[in-house]
Amino acid sequence: MEINYLLRGLLIGFSIAAPVGPIGILCIHRTLAYGRMYGFLSGLGAATADALYGCVAAFGLSIISGFLVQQQTWLQLIGGGFLCFLGIKTYLKKPVKNNLVAEPVSKLSAYGSTFFLTLTNPVTILAFAAIFAGLGLVGAQGNYVTAGVMVLGVFLGSTAWWLILSTITSLLRDRISPTGILWVNRVSGLIILGFGIAALVSAFSRIL
Repeated sequence: MEINYLLRGLLIGFSIAAPVGPIGILCIHRTLAYGRMYGFLSGLGAATADALYGCVAAFGLSIISGFLVQQQTWLQLIGGGFLCFLGIKTYLKKPVKNNLVAEPVSKLSAYGSTFFLTLTNPVTILAFAAIFAGLGLVGAQGNYVTAGVMVLGVFLGSTAWWLILSTITSLLRDRISPTGILWVNRVSGLIILGFGIAALVSAFSRIL
């Protein structure tokens, strides 16, 4: 029985991670600029946050999910502001001459930034709650072992997507010139900044 929940968790985790958003852009950008490990760690931060939100949904922790939904405006403001900061920073990043590897962010920073961004995105917990409820998996029928297996599946499914994305992107890395990396930085920065501005506008519209 648990293997079925593991497979369901894998599918849910992969499906939540796969749509390209600001985290995906960051993963692609960091893979091209710094290498596959930095891109993968960026995705792993998001996968960890996905697993935490999966935990909330799988164990039926309605108090936590309710609190997060109530605070979604402030979370969106914080996340949107951080996205704007990352977007500007990415846009201004310049590659080292004759070398595709610019001065890298720390590995902890690569992991932590996407973990924080995913946690401050209230849409994530709403998506998990809707999916788990739709499949009749909320609370995993009161079985904590089953719920734990399902959360593990979510984490592994999300991690699998980031491993695939960073690996495929890394294959293109050696074919891009420093000028190409510069344009990757600019385009990535503008896209990330756009996501940040959209989040801020959405949050302010609820406040006003």
